[in-house]
Amino acid sequence: MAAFNSLVSRLVAFWRKTNLHQALPWLFLIISLTGSITKELQLIPETYFSNSRNFLNVYFVKVSWGWTLLLLFPFITLSNAHNRGWSFLLRRLSSLVVATAVWYVCTHSFFYIEDVTGACYETKAMQVVRGEFTMKTDCRGAGFVWHGYDISGHSFILAYSSLMIAEEIAPMMDLKDGSLQSQAYVALVLDVLYIALNALVALWVLMFTCTSVYFHDISHKVLGTTCGLLGWYLTYRVWYPKPLSPGLPPLQRKQKRQA
Repeated sequence: MAAFNSLVSRLVAFWRKTNLHQALPWLFLIISLTGSITKELQLIPETYFSNSRNFLNVYFVKVSWGWTLLLLFPFITLSNAHNRGWSFLLRRLSSLVVATAVWYVCTHSFFYIEDVTGACYETKAMQVVRGEFTMKTDCRGAGFVWHGYDISGHSFILAYSSLMIAEEIAPMMDLKDGSLQSQAYVALVLDVLYIALNALVALWVLMFTCTSVYFHDISHKVLGTTCGLLGWYLTYRVWYPKPLSPGLPPLQRKQKRQA
């Protein structure tokens, strides 16, 4: 338990000293642009991560929203329930419903755009069109190749998930000041979740970088990243500070009042 507490204290200090919470959106834009330029110039050779079947991509990135919800739900529940009523907790948990709606609308919009802008070809040479297939799933299911405007869903979800996690783990800075010292079990569970969420953000940034360097065209990645940033900004910066909303995490609410 002491080891967990020490690591959490170091992570909290890292977020405070680096101001990473504020810099993260710009970091994703920079990585997306520089990684895309690097890909176009072919400056980085192929590695294990340039294969889309790599372990982290298959078992983490492709189900990244599931991992994000799996860890955020108990963390938000425990960190927001302390000394607060059920109405506040349920209001804060509704932010996960909103986020899931953002994820669903954006990803399905990407699929739709790829369908309406694409065509089915017999091979990657794209010389023979198979006009009987008008959707990507049908085309690929028949063993052919679909080519359309493929907005990067990975760039979107990895940026959006990371920014959302960064917002929701902010209360840990206040909780570590001693408000949970009398609840050892809750404090331990929060420590474990906090460490896991930090590890998840690090993994999402790593895989976002791999996506930028190895996959998609530059406009696909920049547009996907921009959608992720807009989803975060319009909720946590525009809507959530208002009364009729899921609200901000407790620490941010306190900072807003003091500003």
